[in-house]
Amino acid sequence: MEDLMRDLMHINYMLKLHGQYVQFTRAAVPTRTMQVTDRTDEPIPPKLIGPGFVDAVIRIGCLALLVYWTAILIRPFLTIIVWSVILAVVLYPIFRWSTTRLSLSPVLAALLITGVSLVILLGPTTWLSLSLVRSVRSFAERLGTGEIAIPPPPSGVKGWPVLGNRVFEIWELASTNLKAALLQIEPQLKPLSSTLLAFAGNAGISMLKFVAAVIFSGFLFVPGPSLASSARSALRHILTRRGDEFLSLAGTTVRNLARGVIGVALLQALLAGMGFLVAGVAAAGVLSLLVLILGILQVGAFLVIGPLIIWSWMTMHVTAALAFSFYMVPVSLLDNFLRPFFMAHGLKTPMLVILLGVLGGVLAHGIIGIFVGPVVLAIAWELLVAWTHEGAEKLEEFSPASGKQIEAASVRG
Repeated sequence: MEDLMRDLMHINYMLKLHGQYVQFTRAAVPTRTMQVTDRTDEPIPPKLIGPGFVDAVIRIGCLALLVYWTAILIRPFLTIIVWSVILAVVLYPIFRWSTTRLSLSPVLAALLITGVSLVILLGPTTWLSLSLVRSVRSFAERLGTGEIAIPPPPSGVKGWPVLGNRVFEIWELASTNLKAALLQIEPQLKPLSSTLLAFAGNAGISMLKFVAAVIFSGFLFVPGPSLASSARSALRHILTRRGDEFLSLAGTTVRNLARGVIGVALLQALLAGMGFLVAGVAAAGVLSLLVLILGILQVGAFLVIGPLIIWSWMTMHVTAALAFSFYMVPVSLLDNFLRPFFMAHGLKTPMLVILLGVLGGVLAHGIIGIFVGPVVLAIAWELLVAWTHEGAEKLEEFSPASGKQIEAASVRG
């Protein structure tokens, strides 16, 4: 590394000499007339390309090749690494509390946190998966026995533009023979089925990656302080004055987002799932999963809960529908009250910047963008604030008022 820095300084020095030579020759040669004279008196340009320059270029090329090759090797595991770092940052306060307050050994504390995290992750996931399987099986059985009854279409469907007659025919066929209607629209359902299978496969792979990230994060708790020190050292090379501040900002942002987005969405999905089960709603696991996904994506759970409240008043007794509504309305609004509190706690960054980071991160990078987007925007916001404040201080130093104050001070002296 010292040889590389020396070679870079040598290249910079040679480029400066070359620039001085170009300026000298431009000043010495007239611009309007070109005369052919004896060139023996002209200064000899410095030798730009030498053995040191070639060695530096080769070393820089080797370093660039090493970085590129390392990126290629790490790329398949990048999602797991990022998730493991996020989980380690989120759960490290629990690790520190268990080692200081409970007097547990660091290894035992890391094992307990990893085991509990896997139980919390796999427990609801298993429950949702089993509920989804039961719902699909029940639908298939009811479809095979003909228990699913579809009412006949109203005559006004024929008046719909473009597709009215076609929809009326399929709807009327489905009201009398649902199997025949499904066979008739089978070509249109094949792309949808392939899309659903691809989504299920991607969800399974993502789940396995997340489990691997939870396990890998357990190995980051014990060397956490040394890793944080290395990160601070690296940031000091990039941002000499505010590296520690930005690292602390990133950690606080990740923890707040984990509590405000993931935690609130999980709590909302569990409460909604309990309400669905007690009310006897079909496919309660699927609907709870939709509540969780919509909560993480910042869309809102009311898209699922609202139609179910309307359905309860159409199918349930008045008392049951009233109890169901009184329970589900606060659950659907839970994220509106808890999320801003958790996300803004301990942060100087405006809430709007955090929300834009969450939405933009999800659109650009998927679920992991929930953490990446706000961290990037929070650091960018702090850099912008620091830059504007420094500019304002410089303007105050050179303002006329400050000049008059300096003159007055000099006269008094």
